[in-house]
Amino acid sequence: LHIAVLASILSLIIYWIIRDRYRVRNLNGKHVFITGCDTGLGNSLAKWLDKRGFCVIAACATEKGSQELQCCSSLSLKTVNLNLADSSSIARAVVFVTEQTAGKGLFGLVSNAEGSAPVGPTDWLRIEDFHSVLDVSLLGLIEITLKLLPLLKKAEGRVVNLINAKGLMAFVGGGYSLSKWGMEAFSDTLRIEMRHFGVKVSIVEHGFFKAEEVKSEIIEKNLFKLWNRLTPEIRDSYGGKYLVE
Repeated sequence: LHIAVLASILSLIIYWIIRDRYRVRNLNGKHVFITGCDTGLGNSLAKWLDKRGFCVIAACATEKGSQELQCCSSLSLKTVNLNLADSSSIARAVVFVTEQTAGKGLFGLVSNAEGSAPVGPTDWLRIEDFHSVLDVSLLGLIEITLKLLPLLKKAEGRVVNLINAKGLMAFVGGGYSLSKWGMEAFSDTLRIEMRHFGVKVSIVEHGFFKAEEVKSEIIEKNLFKLWNRLTPEIRDSYGGKYLVE
């Protein structure tokens, strides 16, 4: 028994020693670009990395989000407005990141932004409903990743894609799950290709957070909006009780 206890303690010590070797040292001058920092997980991560000493560049969708984040962060944290559905906005953000890194390259890219999409049966939806989420949560993130790869290669940095685990369960129609599965595939391919350049690619499949809870009244509002725009033929095929149930 004593031998087993000593072996367990020794194993734990060895684990801590090995783990600590992988801690990032000399944080000063290491730039991390994070998308989706207005609220929620991206906002919290930007504040946490800023306190740790990283040079954080936080992308916000609104001016209000940028101002509120700057008010509770250090002077080294920089913000930039970013609309991932707009290629010109992405291009401006890439120029800003390039200027901020000043030839050092980009130590980290954290992709977190999510597009909003109505929840409902697939044949209640239109193609623009799919675009509203895929253009942001998949194609937009892919585009900005591609444009930042030269900076990531230069610093032998890392890409971290945050994927909500609920999006990996395809229980509802729309582009949400499509975007999450697409980011999984994109990340897995990119990881293999970037290994040659010393760039790491990680997926963090996070769970549910209080900050991102969707209120039932919002879901109901979207459902009624979808129902009311349906053609009489589709509405009759479901029947009046379907929406209520």
